[in-house]
Amino acid sequence: MRHFVKVASVSLLAAVWSVRGRGDLTQPQGENCGNNSTTVQWGPCDPTVIQDPSLSCTFFEVPLDYHDPSAGHGRLALAKVNATGTRRGTVFLNPGGPGGSGLQVLNATSATLLALTGGNYDIVSWDPRGVGSLTIPGDISCFDNDAEYIAFWNGTIELSGIEMTGNFSDPQDVQALLSQAHVMQTKYEELGQRCLQHPSGKFLKYVGTAATARDIVALADALDGPGSPVNFAGTSYGSLLGSWLIQMFPERIGRVLLDGIIDPVVFSQKETPFWWTDNELADADKVYEGFITGCALSGHAGCPIASTDQGQSPEDVDASIQALLQRAHDAARMNSSVPFTSAVIRESLLGVMYTPVNWTRFARAVLPAFEEAVHLELSNVPVQVGSGLLRLLGIPDRNAAKSYTPVAILCGDSVDRRGTTMEDVFKNIISSSKSGSKQFSAAWHEPFFYCPFWPVRAVERYQGPFNKKLANKILVVSNTFDPVTPLAGAEAVVKNLGDDAALVEQHGFGHVSVAEPSQCFNAIAFTYFATGAVPEQNRTMCEVDADFELFKGVNTAAVLASLA
Repeated sequence: MRHFVKVASVSLLAAVWSVRGRGDLTQPQGENCGNNSTTVQWGPCDPTVIQDPSLSCTFFEVPLDYHDPSAGHGRLALAKVNATGTRRGTVFLNPGGPGGSGLQVLNATSATLLALTGGNYDIVSWDPRGVGSLTIPGDISCFDNDAEYIAFWNGTIELSGIEMTGNFSDPQDVQALLSQAHVMQTKYEELGQRCLQHPSGKFLKYVGTAATARDIVALADALDGPGSPVNFAGTSYGSLLGSWLIQMFPERIGRVLLDGIIDPVVFSQKETPFWWTDNELADADKVYEGFITGCALSGHAGCPIASTDQGQSPEDVDASIQALLQRAHDAARMNSSVPFTSAVIRESLLGVMYTPVNWTRFARAVLPAFEEAVHLELSNVPVQVGSGLLRLLGIPDRNAAKSYTPVAILCGDSVDRRGTTMEDVFKNIISSSKSGSKQFSAAWHEPFFYCPFWPVRAVERYQGPFNKKLANKILVVSNTFDPVTPLAGAEAVVKNLGDDAALVEQHGFGHVSVAEPSQCFNAIAFTYFATGAVPEQNRTMCEVDADFELFKGVNTAAVLASLA
């Protein structure tokens, strides 16, 4: 899921690990099972899943519940790239989500990660609990097929999204949303029971973040020796996992880098629908402002939304986008079955805020495609929607049954149910579209909205404190303007940890630091993993590389200067 909780699942085959003859990789391994590092046997990965020949793979057995042996065991599907220099241990990587596949990410980025860590660490990533088809528990499913999924949600905003323009200035939009409150609450409550009754339902309480933190420590004991320092890199949701990890095991912390920060204190106190709109979207409109400003600076040649090469303002670019949303909204009012609604365009727009590298493509190809489709809809001409067009536009197929792993993890970790109603959730969305993110508060659906109605909480949740003394200093990273993990979250984490954390602010846009290149940040990360040293000052500003262009002739510094 292009949002930090929307991650495309990896198609994994049951026989992914072609390592028989090198040891039974499904046998118990790790300190929790009474073994040491010599019992972990790695072998070649199945090339249908992992194409990087430098990676090796294995299984690792873990208890479902670290406090209740009778619950049984699960297993994690692991991949590793070996250190190329003098080995100093293992860095464990979680790519976020929740629900992100570590196998997929390591397969795509092993060389980059080795370079960033100086080649002195093995890098291990894995499909965590609830992810993929090899790890047990694997993907959390609640429907057997697409037809069941569509039948269950037919006629609801789960499939159509929320239609509105002008920040719910039209009373008809307000009434249309509030009229669905009862049916959507009933559906979400029924969904929870349906998920419990599905074969994966017995695992819902075992996929929480605290259990994954304990899995990391068990892996460190097995691979680097009992009591060894735990080295970890986590992005987005992985930063929440990292925050729990360092507080649950402060004496074990080695090199830890957290990037794209969720404030764990706020998460532990606030129900997720309100946490999402009030906190996580806090800077989303600033990223959008960066997008329309860069477009205006580039002009029509670099950004076709801009109508002229001179004299076009960010407000003019915004007006063009808002006009498109209005036309799509009008088309949906004429015919509720049209595929390209204002809700669809808004979700696509939020998605591209994550990745500035795609801003030019979005302006050149995606928005014009939306314009053409909406024009056809208004002309009552049927628009053919295929998977290729959806991929071009960056739109998830709302009619395809999905994994509920992100929901199970987030809601399993969230605060206890407090009697919140769906009407409360909808009214908060309406008010947030006026006082919070005017552009994106109405983006639906997000996993965060399920939690007040989710029937299960994880068997273990870490609720604090979040200011324990750590064995070593950690590095905390945030973009100045991140659409879903605002800089304020990173500032809060560093404030709580005091001298045990250093903040690197990357002066740019997008979700997590890899959204834009920065040699400054790369050098800091390289030094940190090599020596453990962090910048002398508690907070360091890193600029984005000057040769990286958001639009033709326009780099990040130019946009920031225009916004100042």
